[in-house]
Amino acid sequence: MQIEFPGLFDLQVNGFGGVDFNNPFVTTEDVLHAIRTMRTTGVTRFLPTLITSSIERFSGCAATLTRIQHPAIIGIHMEGPYISPEDGPRGAHPREQVVEASVDDFLRRQEAARGQIKLVTLAPEVPGAIRLIEHLVESGIQVAIGHTAASPEQIRDAVKAGATLSTHLGNGCANSLPRHPNFIWEQLATDGLFASLIVDGHHLPSATVKAMIRAKTAERIFLVTDVVAAAGCVPGTYELNGEQVVLSEDGRVSRPGKPWLAGSAITLDQAVANTVKFTGLPLAEILPMASSQPAKYLGVPTSGQVAADWDAVECRLSNLKVSDP
Repeated sequence: MQIEFPGLFDLQVNGFGGVDFNNPFVTTEDVLHAIRTMRTTGVTRFLPTLITSSIERFSGCAATLTRIQHPAIIGIHMEGPYISPEDGPRGAHPREQVVEASVDDFLRRQEAARGQIKLVTLAPEVPGAIRLIEHLVESGIQVAIGHTAASPEQIRDAVKAGATLSTHLGNGCANSLPRHPNFIWEQLATDGLFASLIVDGHHLPSATVKAMIRAKTAERIFLVTDVVAAAGCVPGTYELNGEQVVLSEDGRVSRPGKPWLAGSAITLDQAVANTVKFTGLPLAEILPMASSQPAKYLGVPTSGQVAADWDAVECRLSNLKVSDP
């Protein structure tokens, strides 16, 4: 069956097509190559995501991304460095670059990004986080909770200060948590929080995806990829933020010899198809999670239209063709 839908919108893209946005030596042509390659998967707008790093490395990466001024790039998602330093919650972010939250540090990074940071992911328990959330909200910047070991009370404080999103809920946290209360339940129960999910079959089991969407409701869910340079490429070794990551044959991305995930390699059209398969919800209910809902969250329209073939039996999108207005 042939279908049409608005261009897809990904809030979390670390790289694509062999290109790592977290490499300060990436060129304009490299980024344009990543955009062209991503477009074949139906993504017409996205937030390049810069993870925890020094101000110098961040500045170098942000300079290239903001210089391009491509209509597909809506701004920058800054994920860290104001996150938990603990193993587990920190994920693949470098511990030596994790810092306390401060308005001054953010302002230096925002200046380096030419005012284009649109979304910040941080951990509410980090010293200075609540004050920074208040500043970001006053500045019209969206705030997400992620890579955290916060208590439920700290989650509530962050929401009260203005946080509105849970970044890749269920990931960026310790492997073991109290049954209840814990910060996952707290975020699921908070109507004021949207939630982004990585539906690649590695970050979250299918039953967890189904339960989280039921809890949050479909209207409060955004599908993201959190892809690294390995996306759109064959299995092998790639780079993320100056470190090697390995894409395995089964599509899992991790650091060599480490147990935790380091982003993903799934494409957003595949994430849409997986979500239909995992939840049993109709495609028409899932597609907005990867297009109009994240776009509305950032206050921008979607871009272009995508025509594709949909196999409802296999839950697969194919032959994607993007047209612009």
